[in-house]
Amino acid sequence: MAEEKMACRGKITGICTSVDTGTSKRNVHQANVIKNYGVEGDAHAGFHTDKQVSLLSYEKIQAFIGNEATVKEGAFGENLVVQGLDWSLFPIGTQFRSGDVILEITHRGTDCDSCEMCLPRTECLIKKDGLFCKVIMGGIITEGDYLHVEN
Repeated sequence: MAEEKMACRGKITGICTSVDTGTSKRNVHQANVIKNYGVEGDAHAGFHTDKQVSLLSYEKIQAFIGNEATVKEGAFGENLVVQGLDWSLFPIGTQFRSGDVILEITHRGTDCDSCEMCLPRTECLIKKDGLFCKVIMGGIITEGDYLHVEN
C-alpha cells in the first residue's frame, strides 16, 4: 500500500503567477491558494469558476526542452509545475492535496492560442497536456511541497 501511495504523489517544482493574461508566468516559489478563486496575485485567478489553477508536468516540460527549446517555469501559463505524476492516470474529479490545499481536476487541456509559447510555435504544452483545477480548500503552497492524490 505504501508503494501505491508513493506512485500517487508528485513534487511541486514551480509555483508561477503573472499579472497579465496571455503572458508567461514567473516562479514565485510560494503562494496563497484561495478557495473558489485560484492563486493569489495571478491574472487568471477569479475569472473561471472551474479553471482556477493550471498544472503542468515537469517531465513534459523537460521533454519539450529536449527539443532544443528554451523554457522556464511558467512559460506555458501554468501555475504549478509538478514532477512525478502522470496526469493521464487521473480522471476529471480527482482531488489532490498539498498541506491544507485541495485541488480538483475540472478540465484537461485548453483552447489556448494566444500565449507567448503558442504564437511562435504550433505546440503549446498547456493546450494539450495541462490540467485545470478548482480550489476546494485554500492555503499556502511552497516549492518542494508534495501534491498527492486525495481520493
